[in-house]
Amino acid sequence: MNEPIIAVLAGGISSEREVSLGSGRACGAALARSFPTRWFDVTANALPEGLDPARHVVFSTLHGTFGEDGGMQQLMDAAGIAYAGCDAAGSALTMDKARTKQVAAARGVGVPRDLRFSADRRPTADEVIAKLGTEVVVKPNDEGSSVGLSMVGNRAELATALAAITRGNWLIEERIRGRELSVGVLNGRAMGVVEIRPKSGVYDYVSKYTKGMTEYFCPAPLDDTVTAQVQQAAETAFAACGCRDYARVDFILAPKNMLYLLEINTLPGMKETSLLPMSARCAGLDFTALVRELVRPALQRFASSGRPPSP
Repeated sequence: MNEPIIAVLAGGISSEREVSLGSGRACGAALARSFPTRWFDVTANALPEGLDPARHVVFSTLHGTFGEDGGMQQLMDAAGIAYAGCDAAGSALTMDKARTKQVAAARGVGVPRDLRFSADRRPTADEVIAKLGTEVVVKPNDEGSSVGLSMVGNRAELATALAAITRGNWLIEERIRGRELSVGVLNGRAMGVVEIRPKSGVYDYVSKYTKGMTEYFCPAPLDDTVTAQVQQAAETAFAACGCRDYARVDFILAPKNMLYLLEINTLPGMKETSLLPMSARCAGLDFTALVRELVRPALQRFASSGRPPSP
């Protein structure tokens, strides 16, 4: 069999298209140092034309809706295409923040209290306050990159945030004050813990993608016991949600070392300065070595699938 070509999928039509294109360019360049590589700019919720299960192994950097919610993965499974990352079921589960927390909590991982609803069944501000208090986080249940995230500190702000919701599924969580942490998981094993300190106090879209707005500490300045606690929780959540190959797991570390899961991102941002590569550097993997490791299980699945040689 001829050596497979790594097909890098990027773009998509979600609100995170530009983030995805940046990830795709960075990963494509890094993968090309080790493998024959082809770039695909995805412009529809469909398999890109020219993708061949006998020749291609997919490395997707698609973010958001359809890219990491299981939609593209279902199409690749149906077409017999080998791809890196979580399968369709794991992708769909982890894209749903509420379900992710529910499944992880059943395995003993701490999670914030929350209230889940659709836009056509918005709770009143008083209902939210009665359950969660006045300091809460309002966010879409199935978006990434902190799209739509808002921090609420009083009843008036909460009422305004609720009134602005017109579509989709939403999640309101109690706001937990603490240190924001992120850890990459590679083949079920946690890598280094990264601490995120946004200068605004809120790690929203602007803080993520505006240079100089956030400080990152890698490895996070934690004692060994707490580091091990975070890594163990990341591995537990990864396994509980049926994740495969790799993911990034995000937490809040509250006083008294109380740890709370925020979300699992199965196709996280993948520029050299993104959180997953930071976590990998703590484990001794530079960016090129990391992407090589991320795609390795998919190459093994391709090799063991018995596909006929490409013409």
